[in-house]
Amino acid sequence: MKFARLAIAACLLALGSLPASAAGVDKLYVLYCGEGVGADQSRWSPGVNVGVPLAVSDNCYLIHHTQGGWFLWDTGFPDALAATPAGVSAAGGALHVKRTKTLAAQLDEIGVKPSDIKAMAISHTHPDHIGNVEMFPNTMLYVQKAEYEWPGANNAPRFKPEHPVTKLEGDKDIFGDGSIVILSTPGHTPGHQSLVVKLPKTGEVVLSGDAVHFKSNWENRGVPSNNVSKEQTLASMERIADTLSKDKAQLWINHDKAQRDGLKMSPEFYD
Repeated sequence: MKFARLAIAACLLALGSLPASAAGVDKLYVLYCGEGVGADQSRWSPGVNVGVPLAVSDNCYLIHHTQGGWFLWDTGFPDALAATPAGVSAAGGALHVKRTKTLAAQLDEIGVKPSDIKAMAISHTHPDHIGNVEMFPNTMLYVQKAEYEWPGANNAPRFKPEHPVTKLEGDKDIFGDGSIVILSTPGHTPGHQSLVVKLPKTGEVVLSGDAVHFKSNWENRGVPSNNVSKEQTLASMERIADTLSKDKAQLWINHDKAQRDGLKMSPEFYD
């Protein structure tokens, strides 16, 4: 009997000493959420490459937490856009955008139902990021209070009032273990936010949202002319730079197509 008690105690000790990687995030999928061509690259970096077209990507990210379940970051262009394969003009003709594969189809491909996603967040409320929020009507949405209350077109609300929401006023550690952390990075919009994800093998990744739009834009600290605050944008860029340096993290820039083309896309995943 004494031996049995000792064996049980040893097992409990072993379980208690499991590495931190046994909890936290174990998978990150990069999802195709649209693409486009901007007629003038200087829209994002004033005075640079004026009149030069720029191809851009649009990504969403599905993240699995071993205890908290599925978390979705951004939702891309509406799935309905896929019904127009040639795409449509957007932003007053400054962009031509399309979606060749739906978010719903990509979730189905990896066996995830919309109802399986327990929490989600959007970087900000531009159409290429919130197009499918209501595919998840019961999923808790994390968004900055400043973004939630920012009036939309004709003062319309940016979300359905019945959608579950947690309005943030700064950073948020989603599961309390540092594996998925929302960073407040205003400037592009009043309540823009970015996401830090810590993976056991890949390491730490910062998902930019639109705090930065492409590599040279980042390197030269270019601030798009339509951002709501140049000062906040630059401060947010520096905050991200500090995070990259301190944590030896990678920066994944949402609209940088050249970078996106080098990433593994769903159904492959990062761990």
